[in-house]
Amino acid sequence: MSFADEYLAQLEAFAAQGPLPRVRALHLPPVYDRQGNRGEFCALELEDGSIGLSYVLLDDTFERLIAGADSFGLPGADTLALARRYVSDSGIWKTLGFAAANALTRCLYDRAGFRPVDSSDSIGHLNPQPGEHIGMIGKFTPLLRRIIASGARLTIVELKPQLVGQHDGYRVTLDAEELSGCSKVVSTSTLLLNDTLDRMIACCRNARWFAMVGPSAGCLPDALFARGVTLVGGSWIHDGQGYLAALTSGESLSDFASKFALTADSYPGFDLLLARAV
Repeated sequence: MSFADEYLAQLEAFAAQGPLPRVRALHLPPVYDRQGNRGEFCALELEDGSIGLSYVLLDDTFERLIAGADSFGLPGADTLALARRYVSDSGIWKTLGFAAANALTRCLYDRAGFRPVDSSDSIGHLNPQPGEHIGMIGKFTPLLRRIIASGARLTIVELKPQLVGQHDGYRVTLDAEELSGCSKVVSTSTLLLNDTLDRMIACCRNARWFAMVGPSAGCLPDALFARGVTLVGGSWIHDGQGYLAALTSGESLSDFASKFALTADSYPGFDLLLARAV
């Protein structure tokens, strides 16, 4: 069973407990020169204030979202029905389905009274050491300096041929098999949207630490931990209206959300969360 199938099955179980909030609105970033993570994610807002994020820069997803934002019929939509499209669809509907699933995860966390611990470590607690071989799935430009400064060797797996080659302190390749030589790996949560999760984890078979980080890593992590992911790091939105205003205007999001980190030891598990949800 795929990660998406397992994730949806958990949300179906959550829905069986009682009514879930419907969709209030979709919020998109502006079209502009992006800085950091700004402009890379959409936010789906539910009627109870829960917000789910999803990456929008795969293929032509963002352009299609911008062009059709008023025609998706999302306000008032059944959130679980939309989340099912994360499993059954592709492109924009898979993206929106993932955002819906993540919004329902936040709804479950709030109902269960669960708050992941904050984390100030943007590289997923990798703690790179001199001589270690670190893998990175997707180029996280803001994270490069810290890993390179540690004296670790860094290999980045990318999908963009124009990035391939030896750079100052790191190397970029298209060959994911090169991750087999890495002892620690940090990955973008985009793997959850482009259907490469299981293949990439298999390539990291010798890694003792696999961190998945990014604003859209706000999913239920049970199926990730079961696959060998050791840390999931996402964004915890503590001021929803402030966050949405900043996202749609292209301003900094840092005043309205904080980074969180979840490990198998710090996460109570879906069954306990479901039992606590009211």
